Amino acid sequence: MTTTTMTMAKALNEGLRRAMEKDKRVLLMGEDIGKLGGVFRITDGLQKDFGEDRVIDAPLAESAIVGTAVGLAVRGYRTVVEIQFDGFVYPAFDQIVSQVAKLHKRTDGVYTMGLVIRLPFQGGIGAIEHHSESPEAYFVHTAGLRVVACSTPNDAYWMIQQSIEHDDPIIFCEPKSRYWEKGEVDLDNPPRGLFDAQVRRAGSDVTVVAYGAMVKTALRAAEAAADEGVSVEVIDARSLSPLDLGPMITSLEKTGRLVVVQEATRTASVGSEIVAELSERCFYSLRAPGVRVSGYHVPYPPSRIEEEFRPSVDRVLDGIDRVMGFE
Repeated sequence: MTTTTMTMAKALNEGLRRAMEKDKRVLLMGEDIGKLGGVFRITDGLQKDFGEDRVIDAPLAESAIVGTAVGLAVRGYRTVVEIQFDGFVYPAFDQIVSQVAKLHKRTDGVYTMGLVIRLPFQGGIGAIEHHSESPEAYFVHTAGLRVVACSTPNDAYWMIQQSIEHDDPIIFCEPKSRYWEKGEVDLDNPPRGLFDAQVRRAGSDVTVVAYGAMVKTALRAAEAAADEGVSVEVIDARSLSPLDLGPMITSLEKTGRLVVVQEATRTASVGSEIVAELSERCFYSLRAPGVRVSGYHVPYPPSRIEEEFRPSVDRVLDGIDRVMGFE
């Protein structure tokens, strides 16, 4: 087993490089991803090594970028599209919902849609308006799309490769506030399937489910709760569509208490869906109603107050206290 330590940004870069080396049909397309290497330098050096025909600097036109990628996918290419910031995805929304999500079904399987849309999402970097959002629920709601979110460098390295190899279109959510954090990466063995949830910390009193940047926040809250004698199990959802409910059900049948942590607003959200599904499936195991700890139902705020909007360790601990105190 070969392991190394790298940032999530570097892990994504190495994962893309490995995918391009394995399959000449893999193309990258996006704004400033070639010579610049992307605003977060995720594609740094790839155009130099693979050429301008495979790492394509596109115009500032997200709808055109995704539309071109659809045509390439129909022709058998596997295109990885970078949306520079999550708030820039909306001009491409028509292409994603009307074409990307539907072509495989519409053609009765004649066309696959091997297309990955990389989406730096969530906040925490002090960015200006439209540069910090959490729009994953739009895509989770859209039948025909698969949506995944990495939270560690090891997952980033493997999940981007697994997504590229998949025949369905995938919205690949990358927590931009975690790009520069380091972790150990196993270069030889993928940790699990692309759509599998993972228990990040074992516990017996409360089940906390999170994804993206909020996984680290949940783990920090679990450490603080342990100091107060509360054992918290933290599950990284990893896949948002489809949801891997099995590990969550197993955990909730043990703990009887559920807290879901997300940065997105709570109304009609991924967290709402998790609470609903687990409430239906584990009703007789519940010792308290499921609790959502989320962003508030307002547009994503300016950077100077974004930390008031994003769930904090204290807010997660408050959610844990609520389910522990219900009885």
